[in-house]
Amino acid sequence: MTARPQDPDELAYNVFAKACPSRCTLENVTGRWGGLTLGALSEGSLRFNELRRRVDGVSEKMLSQTLHALERDGLVHREAQPTNPPRVDYELTPLGREVARRLLALIECVEGAMDEVLAARERYDATRGAR
Repeated sequence: MTARPQDPDELAYNVFAKACPSRCTLENVTGRWGGLTLGALSEGSLRFNELRRRVDGVSEKMLSQTLHALERDGLVHREAQPTNPPRVDYELTPLGREVARRLLALIECVEGAMDEVLAARERYDATRGAR
């Protein structure tokens, strides 16, 4: 892996630029349901309802939209089986596995720091009032 150039003008894509297509992909990956979906699929191939149960709280509509966006970005592969009833499986592509691996490191960091986060919230709320 090479280091990113310091000059944003040297980058082929720049997520900080409003019109850059990488911004949409970053939003798909880091949004509430995108990140959780990628994390769940890192455990292996899942059917739609299995995935919905794994990503607690996501609606059918939001999961469907999330999967379409991740599939369009090349992060998720959808495999429809010609059975009755139809069977659809979702799994990460090689790119999706790489993105999920990095995302899971962030998730582990956040989970590991939750005692510190909760203490910071208590201090904040005590000095500024709960919102």
